[in-house]
Amino acid sequence: MELHGSVGPARTTISAVAKRAGVQRTTVYRHFPDEAALFGACSAHWAALHPPPDGARWARIADPDARLRTALRELYAWYAGDEGMFVNTSRDADLVPALRPLVEESQRRFDALVGVICRGRRERGRGRRRVRAATTHAASFATWHALTRRGGLNDDEAVEVAAGMVAAAQRAP
Repeated sequence: MELHGSVGPARTTISAVAKRAGVQRTTVYRHFPDEAALFGACSAHWAALHPPPDGARWARIADPDARLRTALRELYAWYAGDEGMFVNTSRDADLVPALRPLVEESQRRFDALVGVICRGRRERGRGRRRVRAATTHAASFATWHALTRRGGLNDDEAVEVAAGMVAAAQRAP
């Protein structure tokens, strides 16, 4: 898990895992017969240490705009909590086939969180589709990273910019 966060899944070798663990490569293979088993164990361990924000708590916030801002603040803090892992796994996701099932499951959980954020909004039809797309973009790691790391905003500013994008999607014709 530490290697995935520091060098990324694509650059993590079984030899490096064995060296970090202080064991022989054969020992690693005995515990993890293939990359999927190794990535599954790493992912489960990381998720236990870094659980995502609680979407069920967001669902209890009646005002959709307050819910959006709360969700963005919590997601952005979660991303900042282990930025290296998010950067590396995002970069390597298409390079490592064994990551595909984990990435797909992560995407399903993210989509469910976006559904919670968007629940109860008044938009219908195309407006609803625009707001959902803007919310998906606003809540993504890539957006947080672009606004804060490349754009130089702090998290509060990033939340307001992202929420403004969702509000603009609401007003679009």
